[in-house]
Amino acid sequence: MSTTNKQKAAMAAILIAGALAVAGVLFWPEPHGEGDGHGHGGETPAGASADDHADDGLVKLSEAQAQAAGIRTAEAGPGVLRPTREFPGEIRFNEDRTAHVVPRLAGIVERVSADLGQQVRKGQVLAVIASTSLSDLRSELLAARKREDLAEETFVREKKLWEERVSAEQDYLQARTAREEARIAVQNAAQKLLAVGAAGQAPALNQYELRAPFDGTVVEKHMAMGEAVGDTTAVFTIADLSTVWAEFIVAPQDLAAVRVGEKVSISSSALNETAEGAVSYVGPLLGAQTRTATARVTLANPGMAWRPGLFITVKVLRGEESVALAVPADAIQTVGDDSVVFTVVPGGFKAQPVKTGRRDGLRVEVLEGLAPGARYAETNTFTLKAELGKASAEHTH
Repeated sequence: MSTTNKQKAAMAAILIAGALAVAGVLFWPEPHGEGDGHGHGGETPAGASADDHADDGLVKLSEAQAQAAGIRTAEAGPGVLRPTREFPGEIRFNEDRTAHVVPRLAGIVERVSADLGQQVRKGQVLAVIASTSLSDLRSELLAARKREDLAEETFVREKKLWEERVSAEQDYLQARTAREEARIAVQNAAQKLLAVGAAGQAPALNQYELRAPFDGTVVEKHMAMGEAVGDTTAVFTIADLSTVWAEFIVAPQDLAAVRVGEKVSISSSALNETAEGAVSYVGPLLGAQTRTATARVTLANPGMAWRPGLFITVKVLRGEESVALAVPADAIQTVGDDSVVFTVVPGGFKAQPVKTGRRDGLRVEVLEGLAPGARYAETNTFTLKAELGKASAEHTH
């Protein structure tokens, strides 16, 4: 019996010792080894300590580390803003330099000498049409000229006879009147031909030559050889693409920002280039369906890169505005619900909440939170924001 009691006492002692050992492991402070500042085995990037800056927005970086991260600093001060507004738009033909070529006489197409996409010169023959109406007009002119010649001969003869007192003055006056009437008839017939764009002479009386009104490109063609065309049919469309219209839609609330003469910058995601211009037209009325106004920029197009139908972005550049304090747009970051600027402090950078005002895409006005002359990070501030976010996440664990 006594041996059994001794065994029980020994077993109890062993259990108590084991319990004390476990308690020592659980409650003994964990040593902070190198690279294990928070017991997670991770290293805080750029040498910054999470415990040091998780709560107060401080990111500890040495000057060498900041330079290695590409962070450049600047001194806060006044700046100049140029507010902009962006509008979607489209390149269109310059309608002032676009012609819908119509044969002014009905007829049958005998020859077509212009094709789609062809560059044509002013006065170049586009097509030849056989027209009976033109034949009548040319015949009228020829007959009028013959009568004019005859009236001129009669006038000369009657004048001579009157001067020699052979015939009466009345015959002379009648001859002079007939000559003037013949001249008027010739002028009238010539004007009829001029009105339809036909020359007085041609290889055939009925041959009508359709010509280009100015230098340009054939962008539409609606005729073929042997086809009958009317005198109101637009058979060619010719556009001078050396200039085009950049049109964009303006909502009523933006009309104050878009005025004739305002400078604009035009770009397209399909082209690796931009163009500068000025607003040349703003529609005086709002569309009945869209309730918007159309604005336009007449754009020089020497290389023909801006083709009609191309979608574009029109950035309207307002006049320059001076502000008391401005920083580059890249210097502003959002942390939580606050806009912050990372100001230079001993040992690193601190996220300083600021109140912002106007902006132009390049610079932002700072109304509160940043003092003139204070140094701040103006480039690669997303790196500081990332460091601050990592530190805050580690600190919550």
